[in-house]
Amino acid sequence: MELLSPAGNVDKLRYCYTYGADAAYIGLKNFSLRVKADNFYEEEYKKVCELKKRFPGRKLHCALNIAFHNDEIDRLVDNIPYFKQYPIDAFIVQDLGIVPILQKNFPEAALHLSTQASCMNREAVKMYKSLGFSRVVMGREASLKEIAEIKDAVPDMEIECFVHGAMCIAYAGRCLMSAYLNGRSAQEGFCSHTCRWDYNVLVDGKNLPKAIAESGALLLQEHKRPDEYFPVYEGDDFTAVLSSKDLCMIDHLEDLKKAGVDSLKIEGRMKSIYYVALITRAYRKALDVLDCSISEDQAKPFVDELYKVSHRPYATGFYYNKADADVTVSGASDSPYELAAEIGSELNSAEMDDVFSKAERLRKAREDEYNSLIEPARKAYDERVKNQPDRYLPPVQKKNGWKMYPLKALNMLDESSELEIVSPDIVAQPVTHDEYELVNPNTGEVYRWCCDGHPCVIYTPMTLTDGTLLRSKDSGYVEGKFRDSGR
Repeated sequence: MELLSPAGNVDKLRYCYTYGADAAYIGLKNFSLRVKADNFYEEEYKKVCELKKRFPGRKLHCALNIAFHNDEIDRLVDNIPYFKQYPIDAFIVQDLGIVPILQKNFPEAALHLSTQASCMNREAVKMYKSLGFSRVVMGREASLKEIAEIKDAVPDMEIECFVHGAMCIAYAGRCLMSAYLNGRSAQEGFCSHTCRWDYNVLVDGKNLPKAIAESGALLLQEHKRPDEYFPVYEGDDFTAVLSSKDLCMIDHLEDLKKAGVDSLKIEGRMKSIYYVALITRAYRKALDVLDCSISEDQAKPFVDELYKVSHRPYATGFYYNKADADVTVSGASDSPYELAAEIGSELNSAEMDDVFSKAERLRKAREDEYNSLIEPARKAYDERVKNQPDRYLPPVQKKNGWKMYPLKALNMLDESSELEIVSPDIVAQPVTHDEYELVNPNTGEVYRWCCDGHPCVIYTPMTLTDGTLLRSKDSGYVEGKFRDSGR
């Protein structure tokens, strides 16, 4: 089975491939249902082409899955010369109006039916096959039993299914709440996640007593459906009414394979690099177990990491029964970790020598300045160095066997940071402060701390593979307590 991961930008696309995805799906500006994702535009096609060469055999799927208005059809046609610069293997489409346009202009690209089309029966699949589609992304409401029946009826149609990530309360994403409340249509990529907004529970215009609101005893019940309930829960900074569980099928991949599923899709083009990397890696290892290339014991530590990224309680959606999918939840669970830094490819010897040369020039300049001072001035200089350590950082010194790697800090890194290395094949390796130095490559100075925007390389005896990440313990994390994490 193909593992298909989400790429909201070029960086995420690289991590999709690095952490084991067979294919990744992207969106292009203004034509994707994730308008708030970075998506792809301008000259990013050059970087995408480079990545495809770097990872031969990996596929690139492009989501053009909005419902098109007339003017958007016109803009699509106008943008075709630009789209042709991307190495696109397949288009993900829900609007049949653009099918002939894509078939004419991209004859080599496959057509995949978006889950937005809510296709979930064999006759619909036959119809889409007749229109030229080679793959159907099943509607979220389809069960494994129904998927198996569809595959038996249309064996040469590829079946793609979501296996992990957030689910809309409308499941297929055909929701009107966002458009109704603030004019942002989910069908045009502008969903504002109104089902997860912060609502107050009121009685006669007044807030309910806190104890009742947080009790979990409040329920929504439609008058003519006395046996159906939706829980209402008010926390410190949120009220959950219609927020669905997250999908997780990692323990059921064999059932998906038996049902005839060809591609496993991870949701999350708007999720972080850390999320995309760890979720992709977990499913890669689980698939490797299914293919008998590694053991369950080898895969288990990677799979367990699924629970260390931010997520809502997990469920199996509609695959086994609808009851599990119908349970709403309150808020989002939290993560004990946050992404601290991205690490690039190892510097070559000439690049390292350049950093050491700068460090030596700095050391020599300071020494010459110090030696030129009279004794009282030297004492004042020493006092300044003592009182302003960030201004007089020490130059880096050569150490046998140590290497340098570019480091992009995403959060504050200092002597108190509890860091762990994460890579495609390292679950999580703690790093002590004597195992690395953070160096300014422009001056050769060793930082006491660094953060986003600081030029930095990490100097270490460790061998760090491409795509290695540094994560840090989140000091604000409290197990079992919800924080407002952006829904």
